[in-house]
Amino acid sequence: MSIESLKEKLPAFAKDVRLNLSALATDDSLSPQRKYGLLVACGLATRNPVVAQALEEEAKAHLSPQALDAARAAASIMAMNNVYYRFVHLASNKEYGTMPARLRMNVIGNPGVDKIDFELWSLAVSAINGCGLCIDSHEKVLRDAGVGAAEVHTAVRFAAVIQSTAVALEAAGHPSLIAAE
Repeated sequence: MSIESLKEKLPAFAKDVRLNLSALATDDSLSPQRKYGLLVACGLATRNPVVAQALEEEAKAHLSPQALDAARAAASIMAMNNVYYRFVHLASNKEYGTMPARLRMNVIGNPGVDKIDFELWSLAVSAINGCGLCIDSHEKVLRDAGVGAAEVHTAVRFAAVIQSTAVALEAAGHPSLIAAE
């Protein structure tokens, strides 16, 4: 399974998604680790097993085992943090923002890959999960580290295209049926 196989599964109504997915495959504006880590982390964030599996298969040849695990960790830790911090941000009762999170998230400080790569993946996953507080936090770390707006924008574009791929596949039929084909 690969990006090409995902493109073949996309229905006719998702022609734009197919073209955007092609653009991701040929995008060389990011380092290979950043690009393929984004594919893995965002694929997992869609919670669509077809998309996640295809993008991980695409990425395996380009990522070390440590980088592959770090991309998985970015998706996993952001799944937790995005729920928690989105709640804290959106709750009318601001008292929650004064309370300690009491959530273990050591992987953010020691992800096993370059911290900037991990932050970029975390930002993209946070965009998929819709957590404004996390988006702002990761974007600030990236910008403070010298990452330009164009690279941040590219990461979020990856997230948008990958999420739209999952939605298009789901709109065409149940994802487990698509996976069995």
